[in-house]
Amino acid sequence: MGDFDFLAGTWDVTNRRLRRRHVGSDDWDEFPGTVTAHRFFDGAGSFDEIRCPARGFSGATVRILDPATGLWSIYWMHSRRGILELPPMVGRFVDGVGTFFADDTDEGRPIRCRFLWSRPTPDSCRWEQAFSTDGERTWETNWVMEFTRTGGAQAGGGVVVR
Repeated sequence: MGDFDFLAGTWDVTNRRLRRRHVGSDDWDEFPGTVTAHRFFDGAGSFDEIRCPARGFSGATVRILDPATGLWSIYWMHSRRGILELPPMVGRFVDGVGTFFADDTDEGRPIRCRFLWSRPTPDSCRWEQAFSTDGERTWETNWVMEFTRTGGAQAGGGVVVR
């Protein structure tokens, strides 16, 4: 059983994304999306596609577990850019919360990026992204996704990408 098995299936997603980052804004853009997720490698891998027609983009995520370290690497692809985004987010689940980090840039400035996966149940979960520009002393959450299951495989289901 893999850490991301809960995600296998089909979801409605409520996205809340900050309109402007790094300025202390509390002005959120809210829009719907749908996610279809699959597991592979007996749970040591996960793939999903999100579609956000109201904003004119899709994205895909590949997650792969390194069995030697127990760390997951998360890779993102965006339909508007057409590239595999690097670096990957790297981390693990502890006590039901997945925490993943990467050093990156945003709007030309260096950032530390954090993903949190929390509250996974058979019918809901939450993902959030936050950036730190001060060495992880403070974090600005800039994107939150609330997932509600719509159907498809339940957690632990044997959905396989072919």
